[in-house]
Amino acid sequence: MSDNTGAFHKRPTTGDPNPWDSNGDANIYSHSNKLPKTNSNQTPSNTHIVSLSSDDSDDSGESDESEDEIKPSSLSKLYKVKRINDEYILPDIPKHLIEDAKEYLRGDGIEEFLEKYLVSDPTASDLLYIVCLLGFNDFKIPSNSFKDDTALFYDALKLLQNAANKVLNSRPRLKEIDSFEKTVEIIDKAKKIIVLTGAGVSTSLGIPDFRSDKGIYSIIKDLPLDDPQDLFSLPYFRQDPEVFYSSAYLVLPPVGLYTPFHAFLKQLEVRGKLLRNYTQNIDNLEANAGIDPSKFIQCHGSFATASCQTCKRRIDGKRIFKYIQNKELPVCPKCSAERKRRFEKNPDYQPRSFGLMKPDITFFGEDLPERYHTNIFKDISECDLLITVGTSLKVSPISDIVNKIPRDIPQILINKDLVDHAVFDSSILGYCDQAAVCIAKRLGWNLDHSDFKKISNSGLTVSNVDQENGIYTIKDAEELQKDKLENS
Repeated sequence: MSDNTGAFHKRPTTGDPNPWDSNGDANIYSHSNKLPKTNSNQTPSNTHIVSLSSDDSDDSGESDESEDEIKPSSLSKLYKVKRINDEYILPDIPKHLIEDAKEYLRGDGIEEFLEKYLVSDPTASDLLYIVCLLGFNDFKIPSNSFKDDTALFYDALKLLQNAANKVLNSRPRLKEIDSFEKTVEIIDKAKKIIVLTGAGVSTSLGIPDFRSDKGIYSIIKDLPLDDPQDLFSLPYFRQDPEVFYSSAYLVLPPVGLYTPFHAFLKQLEVRGKLLRNYTQNIDNLEANAGIDPSKFIQCHGSFATASCQTCKRRIDGKRIFKYIQNKELPVCPKCSAERKRRFEKNPDYQPRSFGLMKPDITFFGEDLPERYHTNIFKDISECDLLITVGTSLKVSPISDIVNKIPRDIPQILINKDLVDHAVFDSSILGYCDQAAVCIAKRLGWNLDHSDFKKISNSGLTVSNVDQENGIYTIKDAEELQKDKLENS
């Protein structure tokens, strides 16, 4: 799939007319008097992971001052990256210091940031402290990474540049959205909502997601594929379509069904709030829920139609469902005779997809639908709320939409797990259907779905996991009881 990146972020103004490299990223190598003057392309490193040299592990010079009494660049003495034998201990930096550092970097730029926070003549450990101060403390430290002190230093420098660029390309959280009630209020007031949906909104109908331990890629791990994603690779399909049709039944959508969350989407449309639903799903459940086709864009296509790979004839997708269910190859009637002739003449004929019907789902190697490109930037400029639901945001360019939304527009996540590489003002963790019903009840809405009352009466409870960062859970009485038993 095509990569359509480029977040909307404020570029800092400094004394230098171009404090950004050719890719539009902050270049830390050239804009601090505290760092050696070098070119990032000269970094003598084959690894993306850094650690400390033994010279950097000195524990001397610990400060007895409190963080309020010393300047920011000296905080590294309080929150050192330490090496103990062959283990490296990363500091537990308070969240308010991390947020202060990020805010300063975004507002004042990389040059002023380094001047304020980085000590003179820094070691690799000092650079890694800044990486941690920007909220990135999940890097691993291989044993061979400190054999060359020079390479180590520039590895740490590169890691710092990557961390700084990630901060500059992310949005700050809107702190005024400080409760679940405020989250519901934001939805109630919004008039032009973009909703991004992924596989998690459909799993309640038995349609597996892709990347979980019970997802498609785990289920097909024994297929003769170098990478499970090759199941949806266009070149691989042309070479061996039988592999796709041996597993396509797993993602075949149920006819006429939809989930309570899709009923919530429909309610957003009915109330004039839905600007657009951008879905990564191929199951066409949006149509099943009765949502107007103009209000959703199936970014990865769907099973709604199928097309011949040779003559391009397009038919209703349901016409090939029986072949998919039986793990058979659906042959285009118009191309059937020619396909038979070619394969009788040469059993190894390529492409083996000649004359086959393929669901109009977007494979890797195919561009997104034209409607996506036609609408996305206009919708981004008009929306007043973004809700991301049931997706880990791993596939570009859909995953990039969260960083293209203007920074003052609220963003809400509804998902089973947190998405660490994006910043949301409110993260609601739990099952998508339960979250949809809970929010609908708070808004006084009824959802047109047979499970609405059942879920409504299941004892849904909202809990504050981390209210300071807008993280909440929604669980029913059965889940809460299970948690109680596990913790007893």
